[in-house]
Amino acid sequence: MDQKAEELAAVIEEIRARVRSRFPNGTLLGDVPLPDLTPLLHARDAAEAKVASIGSVNPRAPGLVNSTIQAVKRTVARALDWHIREQVEFNRGVMSCVQATLEALNECNRTMTSLAGKIEAVAKYRDDINPRIDDINRRIDETAGQITQVHQHAERHIDEVHSHHEALHAAIYKEFTDVRSHWHQWREGWDHKLATHEMHFLRSIAELQASFQQRVNLLEESYRDMLTAQHADFEGALARENVEIQRKLWADLDRIRTEYETIIHAELRILRQKAALAPAPTATAASGPTALDRIDWLKFAEKFRGAEQYVKDHQHMYAERFAGLSDVLDIGCGRGELLAVFQQFGIQARGIDTNAECVALCRSKDLNAEQADMFGYLDSLPDASLGGVVCSQVVEHLPPERIPELVHLAHAKIRRDGLFAVETPNPECLAIFATHFYLDPTHNRPIPPPLMAFYCEEAGFGRIEVERLYPAVETMPSLGELPEAFRKEFFGSLDYALFGRKLG
Repeated sequence: MDQKAEELAAVIEEIRARVRSRFPNGTLLGDVPLPDLTPLLHARDAAEAKVASIGSVNPRAPGLVNSTIQAVKRTVARALDWHIREQVEFNRGVMSCVQATLEALNECNRTMTSLAGKIEAVAKYRDDINPRIDDINRRIDETAGQITQVHQHAERHIDEVHSHHEALHAAIYKEFTDVRSHWHQWREGWDHKLATHEMHFLRSIAELQASFQQRVNLLEESYRDMLTAQHADFEGALARENVEIQRKLWADLDRIRTEYETIIHAELRILRQKAALAPAPTATAASGPTALDRIDWLKFAEKFRGAEQYVKDHQHMYAERFAGLSDVLDIGCGRGELLAVFQQFGIQARGIDTNAECVALCRSKDLNAEQADMFGYLDSLPDASLGGVVCSQVVEHLPPERIPELVHLAHAKIRRDGLFAVETPNPECLAIFATHFYLDPTHNRPIPPPLMAFYCEEAGFGRIEVERLYPAVETMPSLGELPEAFRKEFFGSLDYALFGRKLG
């Protein structure tokens, strides 16, 4: 037991020595104390604990109320994370600064301890070296006598050197006298060389001046040519800008004329509607289909569906789907946006609509359209006579029992490998019921994509594809605040398009 206690004491003493070497504490030489860093270390540990607890939520006993409170606290903490983020970064920076200061102070303590040890070693060395110094002084005294003898010998040698110096001085004086006698000859040669170099220098300056003047003339000529070219370019650009301004002016005038004609056309429609309402002043909005027939559906489409160019841009996908087909029928062609897209991409197509004003508008654009009922028109066509059928924003207006009838008629009239397409509001997106679906008073009910796909399968279509269109978040940015999975599940696309291929 005594041996183990001694070993344990030795280990503890070694650990203490290592700690003292890393964190020295005590006194230097004499009574000079080292600064004690223990309070600063304790303050640092307390501050780190406070920094680590920022943003944490204190625990509570289990239970429904306490769990709800904890969830609310965590939500508030996450919501305020942006507000305290800079403070947390600042606190961490301060703690890093305190840690660096502690390390620097420890290093200073270690350095001072090392210096104290070295000073003690120097004092000990001084005590050891004093006898040696006395011996050296003795040797110096002996050497001083020898130096005195050397000094006397050096004085004799200096006298000899002085005599040699006087002889050398006489020789130099004689040489200088000879140089002075030849000075006039050297002066004449120097003046001749100076005159020669001066003439050469002046000739070089004249040549450089002539070269500089020639270069200035060339630069001036080049500058004039550049100004002439820039002036010509400026006049050309001015003429082109003038033509462009005139073109834009005429284009603006044409656009203004078109806008005024549109306004006049709208006002004339309003006058016609007022004239139609005049014989029946007692009619109300609740008078059934007669009241809906008096609505300006073109103005309705412009306001709630969008401008024609906007609709065309979104219907270019049908041109890719129906590429290579002919005799395509657009049921409910409306203002003719899809017919115009098909015409632009070289796809032969025609359209039908029950609204005479829409049909007249399509014909004014040189589009093939006629006024007809979809069921009667399809029934009158020969079987397998169409390359494809498009029904965009139509089936939601039909009674539910007539939708399968429309799908079966389309299947009968489409040729083999022909394409059937249906576009309609998507009831999977709850947002359409709040903002889009009930804007149209003629909408009956929405058709879910699985039900529409089932109707097409029952009619005989194959390779059915459903494509979601127009994400709701694009028109309602506030939906972006919802969780992504929830938003995609209940607030995905406003519309969908179903494509089916006739295989047999």
